Amino acid sequence: MAAREYLEEVGALRVTLSAIEQVLNLPKLEADFTALEAEASAPNLWDDPEKAQIVTSKLSRVQAILNKSKIIRRRLEDVPLLLELAEGESDESAIAEAGLELDEVTRTIRELEVQTLLSGEYDDRDCLITIRSEAGGVEAADWAQMLMRMYLRYCERHGFKVDVLETSYAEEAGIKSTTFRVYAPYAYGTLSVEQGTHRLVRISPFDSQSRRHTSFAGVEVVPVVEQSDHIEIDEKEIRVDVYRSSGPGGQGVNTTDSAVRITHLATGIVVSCQNERSQIQNKATAMAVLQSKLLDRRRQEERAKLDALKGDNSGSWGNQMRSYVLAPYQMVKDLRTDFEVGNPFAVLDGEIDGFIEAGIKWRKSTD
Repeated sequence: MAAREYLEEVGALRVTLSAIEQVLNLPKLEADFTALEAEASAPNLWDDPEKAQIVTSKLSRVQAILNKSKIIRRRLEDVPLLLELAEGESDESAIAEAGLELDEVTRTIRELEVQTLLSGEYDDRDCLITIRSEAGGVEAADWAQMLMRMYLRYCERHGFKVDVLETSYAEEAGIKSTTFRVYAPYAYGTLSVEQGTHRLVRISPFDSQSRRHTSFAGVEVVPVVEQSDHIEIDEKEIRVDVYRSSGPGGQGVNTTDSAVRITHLATGIVVSCQNERSQIQNKATAMAVLQSKLLDRRRQEERAKLDALKGDNSGSWGNQMRSYVLAPYQMVKDLRTDFEVGNPFAVLDGEIDGFIEAGIKWRKSTD
């Protein structure tokens, strides 16, 4: 590719980035950052720990968006300089390196552009992901663990902090369920498109006759509750059970009954936490998870009422949302967007950006 074509790409990306910056409203974000930074600097901030956590969390999100947009802008403006230096020295390898940098900048601009589509009420929040094995016995339990690894690898690739709150291991292999929190700006808006039933077709490693098996696992994604959400839970509405945490194969993790399971009697929602050191801490974390799930339930009920008023009978898009086929051929296909790739092992290693981007655009088109 000639240098002139590189510069044309840079020009087109400048237009795109300027449009993105307008949508993000950088002046407002700068003002928000200044106000939040002042709040976070207040000497009595931590007199109210819950409020302090909200302030510092919002500050972190706004700062992350501002930093990302500034870094992308700086990298984009550096590309022509790199090309000029490379051409001045007639260094083909340096020109190629500038091209690779432009490819990387293009990718990050596209990610930022997709983020501008996330305008839902809770889209900018952290999220809780719960994965459960469904039909398929030991196959499904193994599949649920494979999905857990896929999402953890995705988060690792993007530098997202993850806190695994609870994992219930199956007896033979895999997991019955797991819940983990993802800390990142727009984590909920980004990962909520992963909600639904994931289907795996493969030659079973647990079948002595090497037959092909189909198994299912469900993925649930909910926004993390904040103090302003007013989700109150009466102690009479819940049942609290304590038990000993367990690891793979039933091995005890702790020697005390510190793990906590909470059942919300009215809805049947069950949440657990075993990663904290004390029963009190585990109960507090489990209650926060329960609040998030109740918040999401309320949001879904409100959405269902609006859909009924609009005559929307399309049903939930979440069920049977993606198929992963490892045999007799190899393919991963999203059943809502028709986006597909032919390398399932890369997908299972966390390369799901294409599916997420397609899912966000699809959801926006159906709103």
